[in-house]
Amino acid sequence: MRLGKAGVALAALAMPLAGCNAVGESTDLGVYQLVRAKPTSVGDGSLEVTPPRPWNRQRRFLFFFDTIRWVEDWTLNGPYLDGITFVSGMPGGEYIVQQRKSDERQVPKFRANMTAPEITAMLETAYRVRGGAVEFRTLSLQPRQFLGHPGFQFDFEHLDGDELWRKGRAVGAVINGRLYLMMFDATRSHYYANALPDFEVMANNAAIRS
Repeated sequence: MRLGKAGVALAALAMPLAGCNAVGESTDLGVYQLVRAKPTSVGDGSLEVTPPRPWNRQRRFLFFFDTIRWVEDWTLNGPYLDGITFVSGMPGGEYIVQQRKSDERQVPKFRANMTAPEITAMLETAYRVRGGAVEFRTLSLQPRQFLGHPGFQFDFEHLDGDELWRKGRAVGAVINGRLYLMMFDATRSHYYANALPDFEVMANNAAIRS
């Protein structure tokens, strides 16, 4: 997720990416690695998506605080501009972001019996506590099929400390007690509309790997 100090550090390292779709022609950007337009497993490997054009996946570095085995981040134009977070079958009792027990403000852990409103409240808390959102607005929450199961679609927007409004969409479902989620987030002007069709293609072709 584009949250927390580690995310900011990664974003700073990846700034040459910003505004340049041509990075898809490269094979190795250090922090980011090319994802070609073909079936690709994400997170812990239990979820597979097929992007309609090249994207860039954040490499996993164990020394970064936000590394979580079920969570993976992609970007098209740079993490300050757009990104997709995949959560691939996270079990109950785990957190969508890592945090210290000593932190004054905590993001709730996922529970296997969570309802859609509870999951979206968890995501909002993550944006406020770890993402630095100074204002967060829910635009809609509605039922939606995801991975062949009853799920939800959550549309939102938020104002961050850099004074930029961003807009997002999360599509998810709890399947056999595990959370499967795709969350798209981008600057509200231009980048959201530019990459939303890619997100929708991947949300519709996503599949659980057997």
